[in-house]
Amino acid sequence: MAAYIFRRLLLIIPTLFGILLLNFVLVQFAPGGPVEQTLAQLQGLGVTAGNRIGSGPQSDIAAGSQTESGYRGAQGLDPALVAEIERLYGFDKPAHERFYQMLVNYLQFDFGKSFYSDKTVTELIIEKLPVSISLGLWTTLLTYLISVPLGIRKAVRDGSAFDVWTSSAIIIGYAIPNFLFAILLIVLFAGGTYLEWFPLRGLTSQNFHELTWWQQIGDYFWHIALPVLASVISSFATLTMLTKNSFLDEINKQYVLTARAKGLSENAVLYRHVFRNAMLLIIAGMPAALIGIFFTGSMLIEVIFSLDGLGLLGYEAVINRDYPVIFGTLYIFTLVGLLMKLISDITYTLVDPRIDFASREV
Repeated sequence: MAAYIFRRLLLIIPTLFGILLLNFVLVQFAPGGPVEQTLAQLQGLGVTAGNRIGSGPQSDIAAGSQTESGYRGAQGLDPALVAEIERLYGFDKPAHERFYQMLVNYLQFDFGKSFYSDKTVTELIIEKLPVSISLGLWTTLLTYLISVPLGIRKAVRDGSAFDVWTSSAIIIGYAIPNFLFAILLIVLFAGGTYLEWFPLRGLTSQNFHELTWWQQIGDYFWHIALPVLASVISSFATLTMLTKNSFLDEINKQYVLTARAKGLSENAVLYRHVFRNAMLLIIAGMPAALIGIFFTGSMLIEVIFSLDGLGLLGYEAVINRDYPVIFGTLYIFTLVGLLMKLISDITYTLVDPRIDFASREV
């Protein structure tokens, strides 16, 4: 097992390198970089995230198309000023030198400073992380508390009316994207059109620190109710069906028939024999599911509900072409994701010692 873990850790290095290289190359062709934005602002064009992707001469300048003398947006500006702006953003060096320097810094976990904030990338991530952790933990907790019991009951009552109508509800919930469901919740319950029972923005009220401790708890759950509900709706369908299918597969095996023949009750058979084997896939997949909810599934939810977490940070970084934040978060998220996948494999062996990864090729 130790050799398998060592090989997997070694594979993280080329995987990270490939992902960073691919995204770095794509960014070189992406229009509207920080230099182009600054030049456009100096020309008085007032380019925003919305009209950078538009058409016409103004968007051409914002896109950073170049002439022989340099950026088109630099026409009429002092070349020394343009050179200083390029140096400020680190674009005064060839692309391969910038990529090499980025790799050297990332090996030391030095992700640089944001272009548009007087903070380092690490400081921004630490600042936004509690919001994403809060949303991710509650989403994961509720998803498992709902999906596992529901999946077990569906397996026990397979083919019944309960199984049919719950499957229909699950399919409908799974078919609706979480961001669309979030908008529906806002329209219905957050003052969009009908009721105004829940707040629309943020994780706490402005007077949060003036409230008593029990009022703070209530205010926190009041704000997080709709975002968590929108996240859970799109997360529990897959886990519920996975739980059901796992239990169905185990219930039909020979050892279950033997246990029943010995006179054990259905609950004893289900929870003393079937549960451990059936929960193998669900438990082992928990680390990967958790990291997915933290760093990917919550992005649109954070944007829609204006939650200042990692998802909103990544979205704003892409819109503003804040390259240090983009690549810094990409590096961290990819590294954590790869480590979580490894932990998932190790969890398999802890839950079921019969599984042996050491005898397999990576």
